[in-house]
Amino acid sequence: MLDFYILKDDQAKPNYPEHAALKFAGEIDDVTFSNLQNKGIIDSRFGYYSDFRWETAVITQIRKNILQKEMQNDTDVQQLIQILETADTEQSGLIAYGD
Repeated sequence: MLDFYILKDDQAKPNYPEHAALKFAGEIDDVTFSNLQNKGIIDSRFGYYSDFRWETAVITQIRKNILQKEMQNDTDVQQLIQILETADTEQSGLIAYGD
């Protein structure tokens, strides 16, 4: 699973989420992640098995991309939207840890 955690844009990136007491935002499996990349929602520079960070500007761009492609009702996209909404509620970015 690819686990997403809340991380403020100005917060330093921790090596491990459990050491930083980060709030869990959700998770995506490898098939869903691959589908989202194939649909052009998640950029190919982000790898499922690597750690990466989405600051609020990146999240905003992903949301715009979803709207432009009119994919709000896609089941894979809906899983991602739930995670993005958690970040929006916290007014924060996200950090993902792949395992």
